[in-house]
Amino acid sequence: MASMARAVKSGQRGFSFIGLLFVGGVLAVTGVIVAQIIPTAIEYQAILKAAQKSSDGSTVVEVRNIFDRAAAIDNITSITAKDIDVTKENDKVVVSFAYEREIHLAGPAFLTLKYEGRSK
Repeated sequence: MASMARAVKSGQRGFSFIGLLFVGGVLAVTGVIVAQIIPTAIEYQAILKAAQKSSDGSTVVEVRNIFDRAAAIDNITSITAKDIDVTKENDKVVVSFAYEREIHLAGPAFLTLKYEGRSK
């Protein structure tokens, strides 16, 4: 009995080849999805920066022009100056925005990312 327990205990440990392929496949798919998400997150940060810059304008037209110039510099393609909302709160211009980005995964499957933000 004791020798059987020792034989079971000293058996091989670790992943099987199929298990290794499965884990590798999951990591590869996750890496591809993350590689597609990162540019949208970088663009979101650029949009936040452009919204903050454009809130220095005093009129709606001026705010939209500042946003357009910042969007051209940072290569922002998800939204335009027409898509931003310009309001005033306590005599301060506030620029807000909201948009969606879709990433095609496979077949009919899409990953939808919803971004929104506003100037401070």
